[in-house]
This record gives sequence, C-alpha cells and structure tokens, in this order.
Amino acid sequence: MLTRNSLYLLLWILFDGGLLTPLQPQPQQTLATEPKENVIHLSGRRSHFQRVKRGWVWNQFFVLEEYMGSEPQYVGKLHSDLDKGEGTVKYTLSGDGAGTVFTIDETTGDIHAIRSLDREEKPFYTLRAQAVDIETRKPLEPESEFIIKVQDINDNEPKFLDGPYVASVPEMSPVGAYVLQVKATDADDPTYGNSARVVYSILQGQPYFSIDPKTGVIRTALPNMDREVKEQYQVLIQAKDMGGQLGGLAGTTVVNITLTDVNDNPPRFPKSIFHLKVPESSPVGSAIGRIRAVDPDFGKNAEIEYNIVPGDGGNLFDIVTDEDTQEGIIKLKKPLDFETKKAYTFKVEASNLHLDHRFHSAGPFKDTATVKISVLDVDEPPVFSKPLYTMEVYEDTPVGTIIGAVTAQDLDVGSSAVRYFIDWKSDGESYFTIDGTEGTIATNELLDRENMAQYNFSIIASKVSNPLLTSKVNILINVLDVNEFPPEISVPYETAVCENAKPGQIIQIVGAVDRDLSPAGQQFSFRLAPEAVIKPNFTVHDFRNNTAGIETRRNGYSRRQQELYFLPIVIEDSSYPVQSSTNTMTIRVCRCDSDGTILSCNVEAIFLPVGLSTGALIAILLCMVILLAIVVLYVALRRQRKKDTLMTSKEDIRDNVIHYDDEGGGEEDTQAFDIGALRNPKVIEENKIRRDIKPDSLCLSRQRPQVEDNTDIRDFIHRRLQENDADPAAPPYDSLATYAYEGNGSVAESLSSIDSLTTEADQDYDYLSDWGPRFKVLADMFGEEESYNPDNVT
Repeated sequence: MLTRNSLYLLLWILFDGGLLTPLQPQPQQTLATEPKENVIHLSGRRSHFQRVKRGWVWNQFFVLEEYMGSEPQYVGKLHSDLDKGEGTVKYTLSGDGAGTVFTIDETTGDIHAIRSLDREEKPFYTLRAQAVDIETRKPLEPESEFIIKVQDINDNEPKFLDGPYVASVPEMSPVGAYVLQVKATDADDPTYGNSARVVYSILQGQPYFSIDPKTGVIRTALPNMDREVKEQYQVLIQAKDMGGQLGGLAGTTVVNITLTDVNDNPPRFPKSIFHLKVPESSPVGSAIGRIRAVDPDFGKNAEIEYNIVPGDGGNLFDIVTDEDTQEGIIKLKKPLDFETKKAYTFKVEASNLHLDHRFHSAGPFKDTATVKISVLDVDEPPVFSKPLYTMEVYEDTPVGTIIGAVTAQDLDVGSSAVRYFIDWKSDGESYFTIDGTEGTIATNELLDRENMAQYNFSIIASKVSNPLLTSKVNILINVLDVNEFPPEISVPYETAVCENAKPGQIIQIVGAVDRDLSPAGQQFSFRLAPEAVIKPNFTVHDFRNNTAGIETRRNGYSRRQQELYFLPIVIEDSSYPVQSSTNTMTIRVCRCDSDGTILSCNVEAIFLPVGLSTGALIAILLCMVILLAIVVLYVALRRQRKKDTLMTSKEDIRDNVIHYDDEGGGEEDTQAFDIGALRNPKVIEENKIRRDIKPDSLCLSRQRPQVEDNTDIRDFIHRRLQENDADPAAPPYDSLATYAYEGNGSVAESLSSIDSLTTEADQDYDYLSDWGPRFKVLADMFGEEESYNPDNVT
C-alpha cells in the first residue's frame, strides 16, 4: 500500500511540477531529498535563542477517487520531531471530513480514508493537524494545515451538452467549407493525465463531411454537393477521452446538416411550342392561357420573369408572373376579331430574377418558347357605329318629328339583319319612339325644356337570326330652348325709401331672371311703364348690364301723407320672339337717421310715445297677463281646498245616506259612508241636539223607555218610529234614522261567538221551542243534544 501511494505521489510530482512547500512557508526553500512515504514532520518547540534545524515536510497528500478496496485507504502519516516513540504524544485531526471521511491513529499519526471519494464532487479537503502531550494535554506543536487532494481516475465519458446540432451549408460549396463546431465536455481532471483529453471523429456522414479531431470543426469533404440531388444529411460525431487511445470513454451526438439552395439552375420550358385557343369574344384584360418554365431551385432562386419577345402579337398580348405558381399568365390587351385575323404567333422568354455570378460561366439563365394562339369564331351581337349618340331637339316640337338615327351591324361572316327597340327601363314615360328596321328616333310627346332639359335612355339592337344576341347603346337628347317666357325681377318686389331722401338717390338695384335658357349675350332692358311716366316720384335707371337702379325724383317723403308707392317697371329680353313683362315694385317710406339707416317703417310708430317701442309695450302686456293668470289660479286653488275641507269633515253627517244594496268594499271600506251612524244609540244618548240644523228653541232630550227583556223586535221598531215622528226637532227633509239596533232585551242576546259562554253545558235552549215553528228545527237539535246522557245508556 505504501509503495503504491509513493508511486502516485511521484507521478503527481512529475505532472504537477513538484508542488512541495512547508506547512509554514519560508522563502527560498527547496526540496533536498524525497522521503519514502507520505509523512508530515511537525517541528519541535525550542527556545527562541537556540538554533534549530527544521525538517522539510509535505503540504498535501493524495488519495485515489472511487477506491473500492476492502480496507480503508491509507493516505499518509503525521509525525512530530518531539515524538521519540515512547507513546507520550497524541495526534489529532480537524477540518474538512475529519472523523467522517478521514481518520487518524492518535498514537502513530497514520491517516486513512474510510469511504470512497469522488473528485468531481469535491476535488480536495483542507485539514489541520495537532500534536498534544498525553500527560499535560498541552500542544507540543503549533496547529499545522495541509491539503488532501483526490486523485482523478477516468470515470467520466465526454458529453455533448448542446447536442443534437442543426447546421446548414450552401450547396456547391468547395471542399473544406465551414459547417459547424461541436464541443464535448469531460468532467475528469484536465490537469492530470489524459482523462479529459478529447478527440473527435465521424462515425457516420463520410465521405461528405470531415471533422477536426482536436477542435471539433465540421467541414465539407466533397465538392459540388447538389441540393437538387440530396438536401438532408445526418452526421454522427464521436468524442473519446484518453486522447482517443484504447480504453478511453466515448460519447456521441447527431448533427443534422441541410444544403441550402443557390441559383445554380436556369429555368427551362418543358416544350418548345405552346398552343392556345381563344374565343374572339374574350374581354380585354382577361387571362387567355398559362405557360410554365421549370426551375429546380427553391425560394427566390426559383422566381421567374416572363417577357414577350417583340414581334407578331407583341402589342396584342401581355404576360405576367403568378407569384404563387411561378406560371406565366397570358392576358389580352386588345379585342380579337376572327373576321380580321384568325391566328397569332409570338415568343416568350423566361429568366431568373436573382442571378448568382458564380454560375455565369454555365450559360445564360433563361429559356425561350413559342406560343401559337388560334382565334375561335363566335356568333357576336350587333355592333353600334358609335359608343354614344347625342341629339338635339327644340321644345314644343310636334309629335312624330324625327330627331336622329342609330346604326348597328352584324360583323360575323354570315351577317344577319338587325332590329332596334328602346329599353323601357330607361324611358318609362315613352317620350320617344324608334323605327325597328331603320333605327330612326322620333318624339312621342311634346317636350318642355323647363320641365326636363335632357333625356338619357338606351337603344337595344338584336340579331334577327339570334334574338338573344343583343347590344346596347346610350342616347343623350338635349332639349333646346324656345323664347316663350318674359323676364321678371330677380329680387323681392319691395324696397324702402327714407323720409329725408334726396333727388337722384339710388334706393335699390334690381336684376332680371328668365325661365327660358337664355343664349350667351342676351340683354335685358328696364324702363318705367307708360302710366308711371307722368309726374313720377321715382324713376328707373338702366345700367345696360342686365341690372337697373330705382332712383328718387323728390326731395323728401312723408309717411303721414303716403306710406306706400307702387312703381311699375317694364323688363324686356333680346331673344326672338321678344318677350316683356311689367313688374310692380312696392316702395315703403321709412324713418331713417342722418346716416340713412332705417329706424322704423310702421305707421303706428308715429303715434307711439318717444322712447317706448312696440316690443316694449308687448312685453309689458305679456307680463300683466301672466300676473293675472297667477292670481286667478291662486284663488281657484284656495276655493278648491276650502271645499275639500268642508266635505271631509267627520262631524257633519248631513245627507250621509247609506245604501245597503251596494256590495261595497267590506268591513274595511270606511270611506263610502260615516260608520258613526250605525253606532249604538246609547253611545250618543248625551248628544241629542242635531247639529245639521239650527233649532228654533232649545229642545230637551227625550227620555226613551228602556226596552225590557224578551220584547218583540217588531214592537221595538214600531215604538222607535213613533218617537221620531213626534220629535219636534226633526228636520223638514229626509234624514237617516237607525232602526236596526237589536237592543238589550233580546232573549237570544248576541249570536256572535265572541261573547259566548265558555261551556255549552250551562246554556238553556228550551226557549227555542217558544219561538214558533220557524225555530222548531233548532229546538229539536239542541233539545236532543241537551237530553242525551251517556250514563243512562243500557
């Protein structure tokens, strides 16, 4: 054991550079001789003046990791110079793992590891040693510190922590092109031996790729690798420690490498000629066919641009690229006509948009194909000679007058006759008619420009051989004006003049309007009517620009003398025939200030007090009306409240008539009548004087005889009737008297169960048999119940 530990120690010295230092470092100390075993000498204590020869000691021990022996692993030995082998010195150990990982023989100082250690878990342990006198328990040496390092063994394989890897490299890359660098990590000690020295190699993926055994850089190994041949590669990489030697541990990872596309393939047409058939009725701008060039590249490297080579048909067709399918879509730029030309031939060129200069030497990246288009004959509808027809007609033109004509032809090989008719949806009022054969348009109603100045409708032409083939054209008819309306004044027919106006003052400028459509340059003339020329108060001044001014001829005007003036004006137009009209202008005299600003034009204002306007008077009257309405409303509310108070008084019971033939609201309905009238007369015995009338004299209260017990009810009611008839205080009108009180003399007393006796055995119902035959059933029922005695049953 000692020899093996010494051998490991020697190897460590060779690889680690001989890290041998004393426990108490001193400058310029070197190792003179190498001991034969791991021993730490603790220098003895001497006097400070005595020179002592110090012994050289190790500052660290080594212990193998993952030790699997049956005995504890020997680490080393502690020894003091004062230990003479007499058993007087005791050695102690403290620090990392003391007692749990490492133990020491207190007598000999031998150190052992009592369990297996893992360098990757803890690479070294720092401990402290002490030599103590057994008898005095005092330290013989100062406490010394040393290290026990765990010696590494190759127990961990390399691992690719970032795997599996994904990489890409452009296709057609040269040999040695960089792809990716992989890295494996070995948990063993890289400073000791070859346990952590990793070497890389390829297990799968040759001969396409290679790897640097030291750096792990992957590069291409074959030239001109084509993506179109093979795109995906899976490479298996191995990392082995111990420098790749036999017995080393290994780890693997997978690298998925994709060849990215480059534009190394030009587009190619699968055939040199494309044949297309197109009906002549195809609309302009429609797609009439598709062609496609094939490019095996991917993405933008496969984008193709199509162009028509100048030549036959180049100006009649166009081609664009479909971005989704990379097809060339041929579109029609102009209409086709089978009767004019039946076939077209042109060339189409396909080229790549994104070129790679590295492959220019391979040739041009484009291809050319020929397109032949055959025009198919189609039975077409008639064609009008114009896209739009514009016509003019004077208003009031007689019905049936021809105002124009339309023409449509059948351009097919076997031409057919054409029929015309008006689209009723556009001319629902039937203002015009058309000749079905000639296409002439005539008026069907009298036209009025002032009612409608323009008509817009459609004419439909159809082939006689195929009426379903139709075409349509718009007709625009403008109605020309005829001078039939005289001009009129364009401003309101009323103006004002100030009382202090001066002669020659223009008080109003007037214009003219004409309901006719006046031609350019028409002039309107203004003048006074002949009847107003004699002694005029006002005159008309024509400015010769289709306007005129109203001019005063007097020095001042009085509202009291004349408030209104009527000025007839004659207006004449310049069209043929000439039309004229007389328009009367009303001129009101108004009061103005010195600047000519109108203050008032009402005659009533002359008689109003100075400083009080009509608006102020109206406001005052309105306030008075509102106050009067408030007073009337207040009085009405007071009367209504007083009336309600009298009617709701509970002490006045006049005319408080109770109707017994009304079902009413039950016992809780106390609003329909005064329930006090039904109270017990004994309760109101003290209140004999009637309060609904004023008695002539003080009436003494009448003494009613007390009703005796068992008195007949009919006699009681008759007696009460006589008492009320003889009462001198009775009013001379109908009033309510209560006769329905049962009285105190009833033999049956109250039939209510409220005042009934607690036991039915104390009651005597023999009197029921004396009430007559009507009470016989009750008498029999209660009589039997009274005579029933269960004790007498035999």
